[in-house]
Order: sequence, then structure tokens, then C-alpha cells
Amino acid sequence: MSVPEKCTVLVVGGGPAGSYAASALAREGIDVVLLEAEKFPRYHIGESMLPSMRHFLKFIDAYDKWDAHGFNIKKGGAFRLNWSRPETYTDFIAAGGPGGYAWNVVRSEADELLFKHATECGVKTFDETKVGSIEFASPDPAAGDAQPLGRPVSATWNRKDGSSGTISMDYIVDASGRNGLISTKYLKNRSYNKGLRNVASWGYWKGGGVHGVGTHKEGAPYFEALKDASGWVWFIPLHNGTHSVGVVQNQEIATEKKRKMAEPSSKGFYLESLEFVPGIKELLSNAELISEIKSASDWSYSASSYAFPGVRIAGDAGSFIDPFFSSGVHLALSGGLSAATTIAAAIRGDCDENVAASWHDKKTSESYTRFLLVVSSALKQIRSQDEPVISDFDEDSFERAFDLFRPIIQGQADADAKGKLTQVEISKTVEFCFRAFAHVSFEEKEALVKKLKSLGHDGDANDESNRKLLDEIEKQLTPEEQTILKTLKGRRMVRPEDSLNIDNFTLDSIDGLAPRLEKGNLGLSTAKKAEVKFTTHDALSFLNGEARAAKKTLPNGHALTNGNTMTNGHGELNGHSNIEASPPRRVLRSHHLMRPLGTV
Repeated sequence: MSVPEKCTVLVVGGGPAGSYAASALAREGIDVVLLEAEKFPRYHIGESMLPSMRHFLKFIDAYDKWDAHGFNIKKGGAFRLNWSRPETYTDFIAAGGPGGYAWNVVRSEADELLFKHATECGVKTFDETKVGSIEFASPDPAAGDAQPLGRPVSATWNRKDGSSGTISMDYIVDASGRNGLISTKYLKNRSYNKGLRNVASWGYWKGGGVHGVGTHKEGAPYFEALKDASGWVWFIPLHNGTHSVGVVQNQEIATEKKRKMAEPSSKGFYLESLEFVPGIKELLSNAELISEIKSASDWSYSASSYAFPGVRIAGDAGSFIDPFFSSGVHLALSGGLSAATTIAAAIRGDCDENVAASWHDKKTSESYTRFLLVVSSALKQIRSQDEPVISDFDEDSFERAFDLFRPIIQGQADADAKGKLTQVEISKTVEFCFRAFAHVSFEEKEALVKKLKSLGHDGDANDESNRKLLDEIEKQLTPEEQTILKTLKGRRMVRPEDSLNIDNFTLDSIDGLAPRLEKGNLGLSTAKKAEVKFTTHDALSFLNGEARAAKKTLPNGHALTNGNTMTNGHGELNGHSNIEASPPRRVLRSHHLMRPLGTV
């Protein structure tokens, strides 16, 4: 089959973001062409998945073949950020039920599975076909600098067999990976996070040990901080009997280390780095390195925009973040689904082209920012080994901090970050997160709550009037009390009350629109407010991030609240949010990164 001359949607890149977006669109009867530069199966790093993946896969009917493939089951992840404290564990099964596991995968197999699934969904797929350039129409003068390019018109391609041509399209999804065709070549809007400029080196071992033998953590991937505080190491079991073991270090520190080596080499530097992770070194004590050492820059980056009419950017083509919490494929699938949803919405007339593009832009920005927040906090702890950045001084482990992180690490918490991300905004947001982990004693918390009550704040912190009252009362606090209050606000901000599924994507409202995840009717609809009853909770528990909603997680990972609000978690995941509400007491609002204390 030859590459067509025209299509409705051209997807550039056959990785997780591209294959997913293409599959979702083709299932809507939309004419989709997918062009991938390399030949499948092709190698890729990024082998550890999050449990949210199962729900994304179910939506495009790819779950059964994926689960049957035989990938290594991942029931959680073990982390050791600081050698003066015990390791911690994020337990997918405890959070999502018996079926709440994820996988560690060989990406060449996993990516090919998704690529072939796109073909089965009706996508015209072509590997070994590289897109070289894109032609755009003249930009709309009314859009000004906010939209420097017009709609995409056509793209040139060339194949490894020597053939070449041009394909015209109505929409394009750029899922071209780190090359980021549109961001780097046309928009030129990529910016790197100066605080996350790392380098990674990795290899594959045979005969490695098993982490957590005899415990509920047995067989989990293990992530361990280097004892010299320069970075961290991953240890990931794969279904082919090998372990992926990689070192991620600050680039400047790594360069200085190599300079001091008598005979620097990639392998020598890699093996020397493993001397600084005693736990992983022990797991490799009887193992054999069976591969060459691979290396790559591991710089985290984002873009000032991810969409405009006719264009969606998804996955690594738009942003990338340090892989400490295995967020890569989750963000790729979320971005792919967002791209497909908003293109379908524009085609169906759910909203105009600008609104649809804006929805994807904001969704992508918020997802990146949320992971940036937690990764930056964890890496700050790694690089400050003597300072408990994310643990109170009176605690023996990082369990409280990881309780805050778990919904995000497991790929379920989405926030509404408004506007575009700048380095200053990122820094302020991360610092706000850091403040959440400052030490505040119980006595200080109790004293603050008593002070607030004495000043007239004695109601439900969710109530809008009480939130405004709290803002006014804050002005009457001492500087020390204001600092404590800001810390407690931060803790509330990083504890989203989301379930372990895709349903929060469905309920996520941006600019008054929420996704309509229905096969044959994919798009955006006017957001409906879900009425949820919450149990009464005292101000102290709320300020400390302990929203005592009687929310339970069912075995299938879907949420049931005490207000009888349940998202349907049936086998055919169609993304509906069936709300069975009692008379309203509280309105469930979308999360915002910097949302004031008192909103949910």
C-alpha cells in the first residue's frame, strides 16, 4: 500500500502518543494516516508503566491483547530517596484493587503492539516513512503573535526504499518524539528546565536478584538515590529475564566525575556510579552485564503551547520530564487521548477550532506541570541528603510524603494549570510544593487552628464564604503563622482526591468543557457539576491535607463516595461519568495547581 495523497488527520510518529491518538480517531470513522520514521520493532527506553495505562488501553479495546502479551507485572514501585531513612513503596494493588497493577515492558514489543493495534482500528500505518517538512496556510491576522502559523496544509515524506511524496491533511498530530518537529522547527517554542539537566546511562543485566523477597514488595522495580546525592538509579525487571539498570545524574556533576577518571569510558563511568547504590549493587552481585552501555541527555523540557487550529502536539514531541516516577508513557497516552478528543470535538462541531485547540493546550500543560512538581520535589530531596525536604523531622520515613504523591505517581491526578508555563511560573509552583513539606509540629498546627477559630473561621473549609473569610483572616496572622498556613495550604494542594482510573480525565473540566469518552461520539461536552456529599471534617484535618471524604476505591479502581457518586467501571470502559447524586451539599470542582485553600 502506498502513502495516500490526502487524509483527514495525519499523525507523525508511531510511539505511544501517536499510535494511541490514531487508534482513538480511527474508531470514530475518521480517515487517519500514521507515518513512523523507523521500522518496527524498534528500540526505545522508558520501560516502567503506571496503572492508569490499563484504563487508556480499555478505551481503545487494546487491553486484552496487552495484558495477554506476558509483560512483567508491576504491583508497585519501591523508592529510596535518602539513605538515612527507610525506603518507601507506592502500592498499586492497595490503591487500585487486585487488578490495579501496571507493567514493566520491553518497549520494542510494547510500541509495536500499539502500532499494529492502530492498523486494526483502521489507521493507514506506514513505518520507515519520515516526515521532512510541513506546509502551513498563512496565519490569521486577527490571531496576532499568539498564533504565528496558519492551519497545516500538507507534509512531505520520504521512505527508506527511496520513494517520496506529499500528503495533504485537515489536521496533524505531532507525536514525533524528542525531535519535536513542530515545536523545534516551526514554533521554536521549546524551553529546557535548567534545574533538571541530567544525563542517563543504562544497560541490561542477566541473573539479577529480586527486590523485596518475602514481602508485599517482592519483584517491584526499585529506584535508589546515589549516596553522593548526584542522582538516582533504576532497577527494572523485564519479562525477557533481564533487568534494565540505568543511572541518571546531574549533567555538571557527571561531567566533573568523568574528568577525574584516569581512563574515562561509558562503561567505566556507569559501573563506578553503581558503587554509590548499595541496594542495587547487592541485587547485581551475581548478575552479568550483557549489553553495551547506552546513554542520552535527559534534559527536561516543555513548550509554550501544544496546539493551535489544525495542530496538536503530544508526548515527547511537546514535553519531557525526568523519568523518576515513570510518567513518560502515561503523559503520552493522556496527550494522545486529548489530541484525539479535541480533534473529534472540532470535527463534530462541539466547539470551534480555537476552543478545541486551547483545551488540548491547557490539558497538556497541566499534566506536565503536575509531574514536574513531584519530580522536582523528589530530586531536591535526593540532592539534599542531610536535609529532610519532603519529610517532617519527627517522622522515620517518607511515607507521609508518598501518600501525597501516590495519586500523581500512579498517573491519576490531573490539575488545571491555567496559562502557559514559564520558567518563573514553574519555579514558583515548585517552591510552593516544597513549602508543603516543611516541618510543622502538631502543636503549631493546633495553635493555628485555635487562632483561626478565635478570629471567626469555624466552618467548613470547602465553603466559598469561609474560604474568602480565611483569606481576610490571613492578613491578621503573624509572619510565622502565615508561613505555617502557607505550608498547610501547600499540603492540601498536593493531595488530590482522585481515584485510580481514567474517569478523572472524563470529569476534568477546562473552559467549561469536559471530555465525552464514548466510542462513536468522542468529543467535548458542556461540563456538568458532579454533586458529591462529603463527611464533616474539622479545619485542622483539612489544613493538613486530610480531606476526610468517605471515598472508597472499588476493586476495579473506580471511586465510590459516600454521596453515592460513582463512575462506571464496567468492562467496556466508555468513559461515561454516571452521576447518581443526592441533594447537593458540595460541588466537586476541578483541581487547580494554585487553587486557594478551601476548594476541592
